[in-house]
Amino acid sequence: MFFDRPESGELAVLVHLNLDNELEPENRREFEELVLSAGGDPVSEIAGHRRSPHPRYFVGTGKLEEIREQIQLTGAQLLIFNHDISPSQERNIEQALCCRVLDRTGLILDIFAQRAKTHEGKLQVELAQLEYMSTRLVRGWTHLERQKGGIGLRGPGETQLETDRRLLSARIKSIQKRLEKVRRQRQQTRRSRQRAETPTVSLVGYTNAGKSTLFNKLSGAGVYVADKLFATLDPTMRAIKMPVAGTVILADTVGFISHLPHKLVDAFRATLEEAASASLLLHVVDASAEELTDNVDRVEEVLKEIGAADIPTLKVYNKIDLLDQIEPHIEQDGQGRPIAVWLSAQSGEGKDLLFDAIQQRLGMEAVEMTCRLPPEAGRLRAKLYAADAVLAEHSENDGATMLDLRIAKNDWQRLLKAESFNSEQLIVEPESADKRCGDADGQDNLVLVS
Repeated sequence: MFFDRPESGELAVLVHLNLDNELEPENRREFEELVLSAGGDPVSEIAGHRRSPHPRYFVGTGKLEEIREQIQLTGAQLLIFNHDISPSQERNIEQALCCRVLDRTGLILDIFAQRAKTHEGKLQVELAQLEYMSTRLVRGWTHLERQKGGIGLRGPGETQLETDRRLLSARIKSIQKRLEKVRRQRQQTRRSRQRAETPTVSLVGYTNAGKSTLFNKLSGAGVYVADKLFATLDPTMRAIKMPVAGTVILADTVGFISHLPHKLVDAFRATLEEAASASLLLHVVDASAEELTDNVDRVEEVLKEIGAADIPTLKVYNKIDLLDQIEPHIEQDGQGRPIAVWLSAQSGEGKDLLFDAIQQRLGMEAVEMTCRLPPEAGRLRAKLYAADAVLAEHSENDGATMLDLRIAKNDWQRLLKAESFNSEQLIVEPESADKRCGDADGQDNLVLVS
């Protein structure tokens, strides 16, 4: 019998089962937050326990009747499972209940489709959706046969379902080619940053941990922020000036979640490669979350999956304003190296501590010096001003310029090398100033500042 799917509605009945064969059960509270983030209105939640999923309906026949009663009682038009169910199970439940059915992966894909704003983000979401839909085409289409006999009824020899699959496959290949072009462009951009020796710091973490709020606080960007899961989908990058150590690229990435669908990991690989190629990862953790340890473990699992497990990582415990008697502070290991920073991205408390920890982890030593630039070093002087490295300046009678500088050691050496200057051309101020100018090799002539 042909079954026509009803249009989707916002009133939703939620189904969560505890299965004996599950290694890691799904989180019921997180499931409800996902539904709310998608714009759904949970009117009822049905829980149960089984040894293993029912092969036809995922839930047992008794639980199916309980769901039917709740749908009739609440008038819900949508049934959402906190599990991944097979296409055949989805069709069987829809036919039995005459209600639209959505599983966990479909729910997350719907949220992603709502959040995608950039061209790249929309391509990535569409690819994941098409790959998800490719196994769920068998609905009401098989009644449109194109293999009938008789005069005027002979078709091209394929069913409508086969036509849909062919068109779907062609579209998937087209999107994959376009995303491959995006991946090459991102690789080229990363190579340009590497040539310029500009470090990249990527924010990673569980969804709704406060990454975008922290990103806005550090960079001054206006990235969309909301108390929702997957509020940020499209990656954003900004150049920020550290207090003493020059410029770094800060990248905000999509949040992770438990059992992140592999289709999404594959579709967003071009974006996630930004994290895999970063100089430093800031693992943002919601310090007020009850599942703090589990969330950290799940993020680390995804980092392993995308090849970013070996990248230096600094944990950032956010939302300390929701905790009692926790002040902003830095945790250090036995060698005095920062391993974690406790702060509040909402209020900005601890931001300066985070800057200090980032600089230490990147090895971005600052130097202070006073240098005498000859008249022909005008371009170097301009670059020093562009790097915001000049503290004071005064001119000599012979046209030379005396500069008090504070600059990242790496940036200073790079500028000297680019302008082909050395210590003989940059005359050092007299020893009475207790500061000396450096050359391109940076040996024993820079005053390091902690």
